[in-house]
Amino acid sequence: MHPPKTASFDVPARINIDTKGCPRTVEEYRVTPFGLYMSRAMVDRPTSHWMQSWLLPELGICVTDWWWNPGHERDQDFYLDVCDIVRDGERWLLTDHYLDIVVRSGRGAEVIDVDEFVGAVACGVLAPAAAEAAMRRTHRVVDGLAAHGHDLDAWLGSLGVTLTWRTRT
Repeated sequence: MHPPKTASFDVPARINIDTKGCPRTVEEYRVTPFGLYMSRAMVDRPTSHWMQSWLLPELGICVTDWWWNPGHERDQDFYLDVCDIVRDGERWLLTDHYLDIVVRSGRGAEVIDVDEFVGAVACGVLAPAAAEAAMRRTHRVVDGLAAHGHDLDAWLGSLGVTLTWRTRT
C-alpha cells in the first residue's frame, strides 16, 4: 500500500508538481476566496489531453474536469478527489485521502477506490483522524449532491461557491 499521494501548486512559478513528482507547466492559475483553479495540458497520457481542477480547501475536495482523447471517454462529468488542501502563501499542497467521487450530472454520484482507502487505514499509512475526516467529507459531498439532483454547480452554489471553467477546445 502506497502512502498518501501529494501534489503541489506553485502559483507564481506556474508549476504543478503532480502526484508522480513530475513538474508540469500550468497555463492558468486563478486564486479566489474559496479556492484555487488550475488548467494545464496533460503530458504523456494517452487517455486525456487536458485537465482543469478546482482545489476547495474548506470542503476537502479537488474537482477535476478531464478532457478525454477520442476512444477514451468516460461516463463522468466531474471527478472529485477527497483530500487535505493546505495553502502556504502562494503555494498550495494537496494530500490525497484515497476516496474519490465520480459525478454524473443529474444522474448520480459514485464513491470509488474504497478498497484503497480501507487498505491504507489497515496498513497504517492513513491515520485514523485523517480517515475519519475523509469519510465525513465524502458523506457531506454525496449528501449535498443528492440533495441538489446530482448537480455539482447547484450544490456548490448553495454554499456560496461558483466554479468557472475554461471552454473546451
